[in-house]
Amino acid sequence: MGVEVLHNTVLDTIGSRITGGDLPAGHVLTLERIGEEFHVSRTVARETMRILESMGLVTSRRRVGITVQPSESWNVFDPRVIWWRLSGPGRDAQLRSLTELRIAVEPLAAGSAARNASAAQRERVVELATAMRGEGEAGALGEFLDLDIAFHTVLLEASGNEMFGALADVVAVVLQGRTQLGLMPRTPVPEALDLHEEVAHAVAGGRSESAENAMRQLLAEVRDAVVPLWPHRS
Repeated sequence: MGVEVLHNTVLDTIGSRITGGDLPAGHVLTLERIGEEFHVSRTVARETMRILESMGLVTSRRRVGITVQPSESWNVFDPRVIWWRLSGPGRDAQLRSLTELRIAVEPLAAGSAARNASAAQRERVVELATAMRGEGEAGALGEFLDLDIAFHTVLLEASGNEMFGALADVVAVVLQGRTQLGLMPRTPVPEALDLHEEVAHAVAGGRSESAENAMRQLLAEVRDAVVPLWPHRS
């Protein structure tokens, strides 16, 4: 096993334990114990802790050690943190948070893209929507996922809002999670394919209000598909 693979294995295992609650806030980790459990060098253990600290999952202090932080301290927009949470016992709550974020942001981004996209971006989003229909109707979920990620990435980046654009990786992880965790139908519903094309043509035609409304309808379909999984809030 290579050093990079070994490092990623340790990082993913400890990260998942923290986000899944197996290592609660206040739990103290040591480089020695990590090295013993995973059979890795002190260098690999230290680098793993450095990355987890950059994500806000742990903090390191002299005479105290490496302490697991409460969820309020986590960088919840980090794609790896999102994936760990989607893969763990808090999956449904994380899915709810991310879907609500998309509903808040992506319709506005689509409307802005209709105003601000370059000619190449307008052409690209139509190409992607057309290709999505072909792969979706064929039931090729892997290919459909790649196109779907590219579609939403183009729109976020074409919005002209750098903060929307910075959410592209977050949306990509959500889309990957829905597919890889078995939360997508075997073939995308026809309404979703229609709405992707409607968004694309509205953006290409510079119709801001139509693009925003179509994206809002598309995300309402996404919300309705996952709502049965959402935990009820008191």
